[in-house]
Amino acid sequence: MKQEIIRRSPGEMFSLEGKTALVTGASHGIGFAIAKSLSDAGAQIAFNCSSAESLERGLAAYRNEGIEAHGYVCDVTDEPSVEAMVAEIADQVGVIDILVNNAGMIRRVPMHEMNADEFRRVIDVDLTGPFLVSKAVIPGMIRKGGGKIINVCSMMSELGRETVSAYAAAKGGLKMLTKNIASEYGAYNIQCNGIGPGYIATTQTAPLRERQADGSRHPFDQFITARTPAGRWGTVEDLTGPAIFLASPASDFVNGQILYVDGGILAYIGKQP
Repeated sequence: MKQEIIRRSPGEMFSLEGKTALVTGASHGIGFAIAKSLSDAGAQIAFNCSSAESLERGLAAYRNEGIEAHGYVCDVTDEPSVEAMVAEIADQVGVIDILVNNAGMIRRVPMHEMNADEFRRVIDVDLTGPFLVSKAVIPGMIRKGGGKIINVCSMMSELGRETVSAYAAAKGGLKMLTKNIASEYGAYNIQCNGIGPGYIATTQTAPLRERQADGSRHPFDQFITARTPAGRWGTVEDLTGPAIFLASPASDFVNGQILYVDGGILAYIGKQP
């Protein structure tokens, strides 16, 4: 399929005006920050949560930011539920132009202590979920003449670490799913790329950054900052520029790539003792 090359001004290259974006699991944290940035760039925002309670909290958070977001209760591992949500978004907001597969989970258990059901649950949320939501939105993108899919991967798409066997397996698989979607649907003007966050300062990681009783830094905090050339944890805001880039016309010839936003940690062997 031959694609028309459109010349745009620098401002137009990063504009999302008139676009509809679905960000999964975006009631708080990284997903919320990405959704807010896409809204700031002009997109209409839809998001999902797994419960009515988290949906209400999410809608209140968007209202506090002056964003008219559209929220849905949907389990991304349930195919009929995903298909119904995508159809509802198309009817109420618009056919999805931008999908950010952000919903995810991690379970930190030594591999020999993790049972198969626990392993499968992480795989279902972190890998099967992005497959199902991408599968549901791609036909609409094809009919519309293109689209953007952004998968939230991880440094664990590249590295292993103790107690995260299921998470690393899922995120490694998500990296390859990203490349395959790019390969299979690039001819339809669909770009699929990933963002690989490094260690990000969120409420979930706050206990790892708390000062100890003697005033010293948490050992894990010391470990991460020593391994990161930037010398700090990332912030959710550090992920918003890359998200806008990958969602916008500025990345129309970028496909199948993982953009690691990690302060350089994957490029760094660490200081000599």
